[in-house]
Amino acid sequence: MSNLLDDKTILITGGTGSFGKNFTKYALTHYAPKKLIIYSRDEFKQFQMANDPFFAEHADKIRYFIGDVRDGERLRRALDGVDYIIHAAALKQVPTCEYNPAEAIKTNVNGAQNVIDAALDSGVKKVVALSTDKAVNPVNLYGGTKLVSDKLFIAANAYAGNKDINFSIVRYGNVAGSRGSVIPFFRSLIDKGETCLPITDYRMTRFWISLDEGVELVIKALSEAKGGETFISKIPSFYVTDLAEAMLPGCETKETGIRPGEKLHEIMVTTEDAAMTYEYEKNYIIYPQITFNERQVRNPAGTKVPEGFSYSSGSNKEWLTVEDIRERLKKLDGIGL
Repeated sequence: MSNLLDDKTILITGGTGSFGKNFTKYALTHYAPKKLIIYSRDEFKQFQMANDPFFAEHADKIRYFIGDVRDGERLRRALDGVDYIIHAAALKQVPTCEYNPAEAIKTNVNGAQNVIDAALDSGVKKVVALSTDKAVNPVNLYGGTKLVSDKLFIAANAYAGNKDINFSIVRYGNVAGSRGSVIPFFRSLIDKGETCLPITDYRMTRFWISLDEGVELVIKALSEAKGGETFISKIPSFYVTDLAEAMLPGCETKETGIRPGEKLHEIMVTTEDAAMTYEYEKNYIIYPQITFNERQVRNPAGTKVPEGFSYSSGSNKEWLTVEDIRERLKKLDGIGL
């Protein structure tokens, strides 16, 4: 393990969410950071996090900062002395964003620009923004706002000038077991005694990535990024029908119809992206089409993907069986099978 985060001050926007809490725990377990700043707007979630036994034990290393990414001045105040930013704050619920488009834009687009501007003005060294499969060929407003956010973070490297700072992106789909994902939804139905699980479309597939794997991808970006890269993990796919069988063996299922803004498969790399995509041992990197400054250098260890390549959960090479899924579920907090 390198000393990447040792003696560093790291600010996490949306730090009380599933990713933020896991990143904080991972950083404190594997590194010796100087300080972790939890930047979020919900005082109750900060109170809950601060009173969690693990975080309470490391209270001397954690600071809780009430603020919204919509507030650029508050961000600048919070970034005093910060080395790295992990930008995880977003409005993520697809139906919520559809019904409140202006609010989604204020947080996901304007908030992203605020993070960029504050980072450029505050001496920050590295910024990693969390993206989503929904930003790829978006079919809903949430995906559209995240596509714009991704473009903003990539182009931010053009404004670095002589500053020692770079901006990069990590992209993955729903994290296994995270709030709003299908696993806790199925678990809640099972706990209520349901014997029939609803599935929007029997053909539906998803990638499987754990919270730890998501954190490790961010660590890789912090370690390797030169500016403008989009990092994507190589991870297995599964059928949602197989997930239902793994969680409730022998269960009945009912097909309820695909929801507005929902896709059959998670897509991480499109055929259009292939021209700038390189494959590495454990991940892909999409490089920006435009070189914004001389510090942007491609990692030579990679191999360019072939023309027409795409990376989708529906055409993946690696698949989880029902038993594979069951074994992975055992490792998730709160999922005991």
